[in-house]
Amino acid sequence: MTVGAVTGMLSEARLLDGLGYIIVAGGGHAEATKRKVEALVVGGAEALVSFGIAGALDPDLEPGDLVIADDVVLADGRRLSCDPDWRRRILQKVAAQGGTVAGRSVAAATRAEKGALFGETGAVAVDMESHHVAEAAERHGLPFIVIRAIADTASDTLPEAALKGLNEEGRPAIGAVLLSLLLKPWQLPGLIRVALRSRTAMNALLRGRAALL
Repeated sequence: MTVGAVTGMLSEARLLDGLGYIIVAGGGHAEATKRKVEALVVGGAEALVSFGIAGALDPDLEPGDLVIADDVVLADGRRLSCDPDWRRRILQKVAAQGGTVAGRSVAAATRAEKGALFGETGAVAVDMESHHVAEAAERHGLPFIVIRAIADTASDTLPEAALKGLNEEGRPAIGAVLLSLLLKPWQLPGLIRVALRSRTAMNALLRGRAALL
């Protein structure tokens, strides 16, 4: 079976090297991600994986917690279920949190935004790729799963610089980040915290990758 994997960052995509997957990174850009997911299917993908870091909505989740979603809730309120057999096989290999993942094209960056989304959907985490994966899977009748590791907590507010960090290829947009820091240097402590917690989440994703073998 040919598997297509969708990430936000190129660094997440590289964790999947060696699995034989077709892998794309969208950089958190909605239209680019949608095009790339569709191209995966046109290119022969028979199943889809949303893989990468996520923000916690559930206050009990901490950086490094792994989430294997039951389903994805879209912005219009629809809930699309992950493939239960595939998900069960993953959970036989790795300990992880279940629940709903919210897919959104705009980052939930503040504590208030995360709290509102948690109250509205009951989702445990949010990311910017899973809704595109779920919609494409439904449209083409393909199985899909979501494997996400928590980076920022429900109480974290992300600095503005962190939201400028990627281009459409999932590569760091260093110039935009540095410009944001130059204009608002007080963001630096928050940006360092984001980097450290993202590293913790990336380490957790290695467990998710191992479960895909």
